[in-house]
Amino acid sequence: MSFNRLSPEDFVVSSDSITAVLWSGGISSLSASYTSSVQEGGTSGLFYLNVFQTQSDDASAAIQFAIAYGNLNGSGSNFYNNSVIGASPTRTTYGQYRNLIIGDENTNFAFGSITSSEFWAISVDRTRYKQSLFPGSLSLVLSGSNGYITLTDNSQVATSIIFNDAGRVFQIVSGSQGLIYTGTNNNGYSINSGSYGWFLPDIGTILLNPLALSESIGLASNQTYNSDGFNYRRLYNAILGGGSFQLNSQENISADYIFVRARNAEFNYSENPSYISGSTGELIYNNFINNPQTYVTTIGLYNDNNELLAVAKLSRPLLKDFTKEALIRVKLDF
Repeated sequence: MSFNRLSPEDFVVSSDSITAVLWSGGISSLSASYTSSVQEGGTSGLFYLNVFQTQSDDASAAIQFAIAYGNLNGSGSNFYNNSVIGASPTRTTYGQYRNLIIGDENTNFAFGSITSSEFWAISVDRTRYKQSLFPGSLSLVLSGSNGYITLTDNSQVATSIIFNDAGRVFQIVSGSQGLIYTGTNNNGYSINSGSYGWFLPDIGTILLNPLALSESIGLASNQTYNSDGFNYRRLYNAILGGGSFQLNSQENISADYIFVRARNAEFNYSENPSYISGSTGELIYNNFINNPQTYVTTIGLYNDNNELLAVAKLSRPLLKDFTKEALIRVKLDF
C-alpha cells in the first residue's frame, strides 16, 4: 500500500441540478384525480382537501397535493363559535400561510400590484418532490364558467428573483411550462386583478388569486359570511375539468471531484505477498527488478489520522510501471 498527500488543487466542488416527474407512477401530467369522502368529512376537511392519483381506497393511492382556501375575514366557512365573529377555518388558513410565507401578520398577500384578502393554496405533498419544485415546469389547466385558462410561473422571464420567508417567489401568469401567453396583457397577468398567484418552489406551494381567475374564466370563490362556501371543492372541480396538471421536481446534488495522480515514478511496487517474499523482503520475480509492474485496483481516501474515509474501486485493474502515468478522477456525491 502506498500513500500520497493530496493538494488543494486536486479538489473541485461542483453542483448539478436533477429534475424528475412529480406525480406518482412517473406520470408527467395528472389528468385524473380523486378525493376521499372520509378525509373531506372529517375534522381536517374543514381546512383542506387531499387529492389522490387514483381512488382513495386503492392500494396504490397516494396523496398528490392538498387544496385549501384562505380568507382574511373568515368568509367562506362556518365560524368555530357564533359568539366569536370571523373566527373560522378560512381565517385560520389565511393566517397560517401568511406566517409561513410572509412572516408578518400585518402584511397581506399582493399578487402583482393587487392586494388580496383571499387565495386558494395548492400544497404538493412533501413525498412527491425531493428538494423543491422545478420553476418553469408548471402547466396547470383550469376550467370555469367562461372557459379554460392555462397557468405557469414567470421564472423564465423574471429579471430578478424575489425572496421571502418561504424562499423564492415567482408570479403565476397565463402560459404553459414557463412560456407566457401575452394576449391583451404582455406580462401574462389578469388585466384588472394582477397576477394569477404565487409559485413558491422551495415549499412546494402554489397560491392562486381568486380575483384574477374570476375575471378571466369566471372561477370565483364563495365569500358568504358564516357559511361553508365549499371553496376548495370549487378549485378541485376546476382542476378536474381542466384535465392537465404538469409539474416537475428539482434536486441540486453537490459533487466533490478528487483528482488522484500516479506519476511515472510512483506506485510501481507492491507489498502484496505474491510480489515480495515475506521472509527476505526480496522481489519474488527477478524481472521485476528492472521492470517493476503493478495493477491499480483500489483508491482509498484517508484523513491526517490515517483513518479510511472512502474507497473507490476501478472498473478494471490499471497497469502501472515507470513508463506510465495515471490520472484518476474520484467523484463523491453528497
